[in-house]
Amino acid sequence: MFATSVLAHGGEEETAVETVTQTLEDSIRSNSIKIVVVTSILILGSVVLTILLRHLGEKVKAILFLGIVLPTLFTTVYLVASTLYLNSVSSSGGPVHWHADYQIWDCGQQIELTDPEGFSNRVGSATFHEHNDNRIHVEGVVTDPQEASLGKFFDFVGGKLSEDGFELPTNEGTAVRHNGDGCPDGRDGKLQAFVYKIIDASTNQKSNFLYKQSKLEEPSTYILSPFGNVPPGDCIIVEFGQEREKTNKLCDSYKLQKLKGNLYGN
Repeated sequence: MFATSVLAHGGEEETAVETVTQTLEDSIRSNSIKIVVVTSILILGSVVLTILLRHLGEKVKAILFLGIVLPTLFTTVYLVASTLYLNSVSSSGGPVHWHADYQIWDCGQQIELTDPEGFSNRVGSATFHEHNDNRIHVEGVVTDPQEASLGKFFDFVGGKLSEDGFELPTNEGTAVRHNGDGCPDGRDGKLQAFVYKIIDASTNQKSNFLYKQSKLEEPSTYILSPFGNVPPGDCIIVEFGQEREKTNKLCDSYKLQKLKGNLYGN
């Protein structure tokens, strides 16, 4: 990151960045894990007591048996009911697996989201995340279309996207840019976003795709196209710098398909 970028490090003045509230699916998944853990402990305890107190008669055994059956039934009913409820309120009609590629540029230099840590190998939530691959992953049930927006992606990875600029966690700290901040060439920068989008819906399952580049008026509210592969999934370019109507940046996935002759447009 070059010197003009505004970065927040430990010990210095930091920009507060909070992760957005979990989606309904994330909350249900978290509750499901807690319930399974608790009921597993109850069942295990009942099994142990059944072995230790087997000499105390049939009534005790019956009570301990209920200590196994009831938690099992409760957990099963909760998991089934929560799954049915989640799918019933889903705007996506059930689980989805969508992708969109993206690049973020700061005054001509590409910046990268912080690397994932831990066994999950992701930055973000279980439903909305990135795997250090410059690809937005939407994996699960989308209850509200806005959950699949570009702004929500920034929220879920611990950043922020607005009409005024962006904040993004990187390995060097939090990159912060606001409209009017200067670039190395002495010009004031502005937050802009562009999307390469497949516009011929009839080509969704074909190898040749017609696309069109558009400038997003409200980048944070843009909802990703519902495709698993890229293309036809979107290529999104977030750019801070000199104002322009089109960008010359292009995601690697789109570049590859253009080289293969599978992608055409403007």
